[in-house]
Amino acid sequence: MKRRPSYGYELLTELEQKSGRFFTLREGTLYPILYRLEDDGLIRSKWSRGENRSSPKKIYTITPRGEETLEQLCEVWKQFSESVNELLFEEDLSQ
Repeated sequence: MKRRPSYGYELLTELEQKSGRFFTLREGTLYPILYRLEDDGLIRSKWSRGENRSSPKKIYTITPRGEETLEQLCEVWKQFSESVNELLFEEDLSQ
């Protein structure tokens, strides 16, 4: 969604593919998350008819506030993962 607007099913399949199927969500899990993100002003949605489609799809786009929040959370994750790696893989200097 950060790179381009996406619809829900597309987000599910991309998450599965990019995580090597480590992360798999059901639609019943994803859509409440998307609704909450929209309520919080982090994403917005609109209905759109794709090419050669008779039924509309809901397309989700990240907002400027969402981009800022994502940046902050990525920094928190980076610090967290670096700290965990240090704890797990530090050399035992006492030997």
